[in-house]
Amino acid sequence: MHIEAKHLTKSFGHFQATKDISFGIEKGKLIGLLGPSGGGKTTVLRLLAGLEQPDSGDILFHGKRVNDLPPQQRGIGFVFQNYALFRHMTVFENIAFGLQVQKRTKEQTKARVNELIELTGLKGFEKRLPHQLSGGQRQRVAFARAIAPEPQLLLLDEPFAAIDAKVRKELRTWLKDMIDRVGITTIFVTHDQEEAVEVADEIMIINAGRLEQQGTPLEIYSHPETPFVAGFIGESNQVEEPSRLKGFEQPQLTNAKAMIRPEFIEVGRPNEVSLATASELGTVRNVYFRGTNWQVEVEAGGSRLFAYRSMELPVLQAGDEVRVLIHRIYLFNQNGHVMQENGLKIDPMPVHI
Repeated sequence: MHIEAKHLTKSFGHFQATKDISFGIEKGKLIGLLGPSGGGKTTVLRLLAGLEQPDSGDILFHGKRVNDLPPQQRGIGFVFQNYALFRHMTVFENIAFGLQVQKRTKEQTKARVNELIELTGLKGFEKRLPHQLSGGQRQRVAFARAIAPEPQLLLLDEPFAAIDAKVRKELRTWLKDMIDRVGITTIFVTHDQEEAVEVADEIMIINAGRLEQQGTPLEIYSHPETPFVAGFIGESNQVEEPSRLKGFEQPQLTNAKAMIRPEFIEVGRPNEVSLATASELGTVRNVYFRGTNWQVEVEAGGSRLFAYRSMELPVLQAGDEVRVLIHRIYLFNQNGHVMQENGLKIDPMPVHI
């Protein structure tokens, strides 16, 4: 493994920020560190960077323990949420800063900075100061400055938090393309699951100081390992008595709790629902327009459920009698393990993240 953490624990006073966290990251991967605010994401980032010291556990780069190395000797590039650009320096001077610290020659520095200006789309902005740039441009300068010294690990702390939604989407694609091109192992912190799913090669979900699950976005979405992950990634319906739902009347479901994703539910008139005879009767309570589809709130089997409905189908109204067919549910056992069950032995609907 390129980067490894083994049993990292860190407390601040009586607050335990990380609890026995272990993970491994392969070289060149783009990792999304995802979780709720206060869950421990930034602490993990600062431990890797050497800005905090773990109370216990080890951090290894290429198999070498780096716990005792200061940040400047770890080969880390760090992009802070507020960019932390030098306000009195031009774009060129900001990018060149780390190279000057490394005592590169003027020729080497100029060549490297010009290469990164071209790579990051900042051509023509070399002499501008940070206040003369847009938020997206400042983010690109911060990125270029961080990778200029060719670090072995790049850390990004909520890199898109201070940027408006439209530019943020554009920068996601740009960041993924840049990481693929420069090949630097990168970890970025976010609490935005859409951002993590869209950008990351792998996601690590941190909650209450613990690593809940690590895997590709599709693995985590399709096969959550804990109830927290199942409820945190994507939208979901929590069901207290799944045995009341048609197709899931097996005795082993008695008193179990379940989660059903909206895309696992078909809602419509009998001629619109596959295997309508295997479905159950439901009543529409509300319909919400979501831009790309309808979100339908329906009551069936003693539960209120949310499902998606195509814009191509006729609009349902509150009070309509409909057929409801559930393709798949996730069950939570007493130990918090998540199991997947398909209903009625039919093929599950496709998963859309």
